[in-house]
Amino acid sequence: MSEVAGVRVDTDGTEQPRDEADEPGWEVDPDDESGAAVVATVGRQLRLRREAAGMRAADFGVAIGYGEDLVYKVEAGKRIPRAEYLDRADAVLSAGGLIAAMKRDVAEVRYPKRVRDLARLEARAVELLAYNNHNLHGLLQTEEFARALLGTRRPAYSADELDRMVGARVARQSIFDRSPAPELSFVLEEVTLCRPIGGTMLLRQQLERLLEVGKMRNVEIQVMPTTRWEHPGTGGKIQVLKFGDGSAVGRTDDEYGGRPVSDPKQLRVLELRYGIIRAQALTPGESLAFIEQVLGDT
Repeated sequence: MSEVAGVRVDTDGTEQPRDEADEPGWEVDPDDESGAAVVATVGRQLRLRREAAGMRAADFGVAIGYGEDLVYKVEAGKRIPRAEYLDRADAVLSAGGLIAAMKRDVAEVRYPKRVRDLARLEARAVELLAYNNHNLHGLLQTEEFARALLGTRRPAYSADELDRMVGARVARQSIFDRSPAPELSFVLEEVTLCRPIGGTMLLRQQLERLLEVGKMRNVEIQVMPTTRWEHPGTGGKIQVLKFGDGSAVGRTDDEYGGRPVSDPKQLRVLELRYGIIRAQALTPGESLAFIEQVLGDT
């Protein structure tokens, strides 16, 4: 059996509707209230338009190349429809693009809630301070590097879940295209530049990306040499996001339960630690030269 254009094709050439009811990565997270509301609204609109067209769920499923069970699950808000599902539904129901227009909202819902929440915060931030001690910050990762890194997770993501996580990470990088541009400061441990995640070629591409981003006027990348062990970042990563209204939110691995904090006293602790780390790291100019050296040796 093979699959062509979303339709399963048996060895005898017979087409069978595709049913993704059990495919991981497309189920609705019951704890994600906002996401569930979006999926429920889309499902309700699909059902109303199908019924207005006088089509039974089974006939509609055949028309768009999906199983009847999945049609019911989508309309009940229990499954997130794929972009191709919405495109075909739009065509079959003669919706004039109104159903297809919901693809963007549905696509955002596919990203985990915590990632969507982080992306919204980053989209508002006027300043970002980030120290990573184990892996490169997600905003700095190339798509290929991110895929290889996320692929090391155990238990492993399914192929669909991996696409979902990589897509979410890459989408956040629109922060580099914002205008006015936010001030972005990253401190990277030396080891994050040397570990060949995904192989030497992917690492070289990643180092080239760091050099490209590090030359942006609103971005500072600094490297913490491994020999400088006494800095206060040994407890894990630190991140602080500052907003235009003067408020801020931060997080660190080793304190406050790893949860985001906004209390001024807690934020001062994070900024103090980051300031010390930043002062002990190589300067931005020295860091770019260091990255170029690592690239040449890779």
